[in-house]
Amino acid sequence: MKHLLSLIVLFVMGFASAQSVSFEEYDLSNGLHVILHQDNTAPVVTTSVMYHVGAKDEQPDRTGFAHFFEHLLFEGTKNIENGAWFSIVTENGGSNNANTTDDRTYYYEVFPSNNLELGLWMESERMLHPIIEQDGVDTQNEVVKEEKRLRVDNQPYGKFLENVKKHLFSKHPYRWTTIGEMEHLDSATLDEFLAFNKKFYVPNNAVLVVAGDIDMDKTKEMVQNYFGTIPRGKDIERVSIKEDPIQEALKAEAFDSNIQIPAIITAYRTPSFKSRESRVLDMISTYLSDGPSSKLYKRLVDEKKMALQSGAINIAQEDYGMYVIFGLPQGDFKLTDLITEMDDEIAILKEKLISERDYQKLLNKFENGFVSSNASVEGIANSLARYYMLFGDTNLINSEIDIYRSITREEIREVANKYLNTNQRLVLEYLPEEEAAN
Repeated sequence: MKHLLSLIVLFVMGFASAQSVSFEEYDLSNGLHVILHQDNTAPVVTTSVMYHVGAKDEQPDRTGFAHFFEHLLFEGTKNIENGAWFSIVTENGGSNNANTTDDRTYYYEVFPSNNLELGLWMESERMLHPIIEQDGVDTQNEVVKEEKRLRVDNQPYGKFLENVKKHLFSKHPYRWTTIGEMEHLDSATLDEFLAFNKKFYVPNNAVLVVAGDIDMDKTKEMVQNYFGTIPRGKDIERVSIKEDPIQEALKAEAFDSNIQIPAIITAYRTPSFKSRESRVLDMISTYLSDGPSSKLYKRLVDEKKMALQSGAINIAQEDYGMYVIFGLPQGDFKLTDLITEMDDEIAILKEKLISERDYQKLLNKFENGFVSSNASVEGIANSLARYYMLFGDTNLINSEIDIYRSITREEIREVANKYLNTNQRLVLEYLPEEEAAN
């Protein structure tokens, strides 16, 4: 009986989670886009702001600015004392965080719903009254340097993506990392930081999402009170930078002092995540390397025992994507051995339709991922902001799963043939540093 009840509960929860996400969206007179989602099932509310600024909006000699501002805008405001941001949040029963990519920066707070007004006030303070002074810049400079040491410089395989980007892009700002170069931050003046803030952290370059246990009318009134008077910034002119197609294989080496086992990486430049083809590549990466039963893992790690690890990742972004396949050899096997096996698996994908059984497994995984991403108001807030800001279609929170459902086995084969070709890729040998001397 208990088992039956558990199944019923799980079914009901899954059914409820899969329901459409309702939302209302509108613009304030200063250009701030507002999205409201009401869910009164739990007394929790997420307040978030996404700015359309990331590493790709930086200058080549001033990389790392967007990520730096992720930290800097927690320093304090005209009405929030320096260093008090996190204590205000925790003392009021909340949590908060921020993150930056090449394409956008995202800040959010999660509070008990009776503290909705506090969350709105804090984000409006960040937008309208940030204190950007040399002391704060110096403090956060050290914080970012320590983060880079921990996550990149001293992390095994920490420069894996850095080297892929550096060799896969020659013109586009995706060629540098989100965390940037520390000497660029050291060289920047206070006036440069002030100018970056004035240009990008403005209402007409942002979306505000409020999701959770809210009263719609009262929330609209509070949004207007806190954000409506913030001055509009100048319209941002964005330059579209195109890369020349890769027509013959690129080859490169990178060296890492933190590893003893080399890795082989093949990387392909792919279209924007707005495209249908990018979503097909999502399915291909899941097919090849999601879990121990996936094709690459089963072939290289489980059956042939040629690799300690292997995988495929579709790193989808706003302007271009990167499709990355990698492997770490085991025993006496060489990097070239792994390339041969990885290419053979891709060749099968390009020649034959995947089985109906594998296709159904793929669809089930994407269905489960869709339900999971919308299982909390925090996740919903993130999705609503992202779909509006980067895709230009907020309702993708409900409809994107239908795009994945409509992808056919024939399309999977076609996209593999179009993008996963040996003359259109980077082959990167990622080696222990002692091999550099040899």
